[in-house]
Amino acid sequence: MRICGGLLRRVKGIIMPNAVSQAPAVQVHNVYKSFGKNRVLKGISFTVKKGEVVVILGPSGSGKTTLLRCINFLGKADDGELFIGDQRVNFRSVSKKEILEIRRKTAFVFQNFNLFKHKTAVENVMEGLVTARKIPSGRAAAMSREALDKVGLAGKYDAYPSQLSGGQQQRVAIARAIVLNPEVILFDEPTSALDPELIGETLQVIRNVAGEGSTMIIVTHEMSFAREVANHVIFMDGGVIVEEGPPGELFASPKEERTRQFLKRIQGEFSYAI
Repeated sequence: MRICGGLLRRVKGIIMPNAVSQAPAVQVHNVYKSFGKNRVLKGISFTVKKGEVVVILGPSGSGKTTLLRCINFLGKADDGELFIGDQRVNFRSVSKKEILEIRRKTAFVFQNFNLFKHKTAVENVMEGLVTARKIPSGRAAAMSREALDKVGLAGKYDAYPSQLSGGQQQRVAIARAIVLNPEVILFDEPTSALDPELIGETLQVIRNVAGEGSTMIIVTHEMSFAREVANHVIFMDGGVIVEEGPPGELFASPKEERTRQFLKRIQGEFSYAI
């Protein structure tokens, strides 16, 4: 039995995430990043398989967002390697051409939407298609309307961000990401700027996108969402990976005391059922 756009499957009465390919989509190896004398990332390494949803948890200041931005080259790591598909880059010696190639393979969904205020929803979505992919505007507009349909905004093509709720703006941002058909989508706290009543609808859209087989790395505090959607959960603190594993194991029986402390504190604060 398949539900939520194919995201989950039921096996003997238990809802489980879809199986993923064993082929790696993203590999982060020994990544370091400092801001002045403050070392934020201290040798981070992990692998994301194709079609896998990886959720990164951790307290504020643990390096989660910095890591995500380094993968997309919105910030540049000081050292380490990044593999996306068959492309490998070294952060120390990466070229501008290599950075552009990595950005073509990734899409980033920001916490604060980052929409162009003077552009309509469809114009925001098609911007990357026209400017980066050089797709003709007519075709780009058609692709963008289809992407907006997928996130439940069929009637909002011509609406400006100021005419949309926060949840709708974030759905435009998700449409802008999926229309590029990237190898991996990076989500940085996609619900943190939303009012509580709008969080559920945004998480549902992310579930549906995951159900189409998209590879995702998601930084979030939404525990129930992480339990249901993630194939793998990473807990970061102090710039290192403290613990990682399948959500059922990490949430039910964390091995590290620091993980247990974090989950005990956070689970009662953030829980939005969908």
